[in-house]
Amino acid sequence: MFQRNKQQLRKSYDEKLLDLIGTVKSEWDHARQTEEAIQEDNGEVVAQTAIAKQKYEFLFREARRRGTRSNRIQATVYTD
Repeated sequence: MFQRNKQQLRKSYDEKLLDLIGTVKSEWDHARQTEEAIQEDNGEVVAQTAIAKQKYEFLFREARRRGTRSNRIQATVYTD
């Protein structure tokens, strides 16, 4: 009984993690596009892009550590 609840909980949190990874990936893409669109060097925009990248990398590593498998996110997504 407890094993089944544990598996259901893990699956639920894995789905939430995958959703969050998708959201953070979109934010990172948007930050990169914004950085490219701005012609002048703006330290704040560069910093925001770096933060978005670090968030994505952290969540991606966590998903790999947990052994999360999904069709939504592939290892090839992380190409910089």
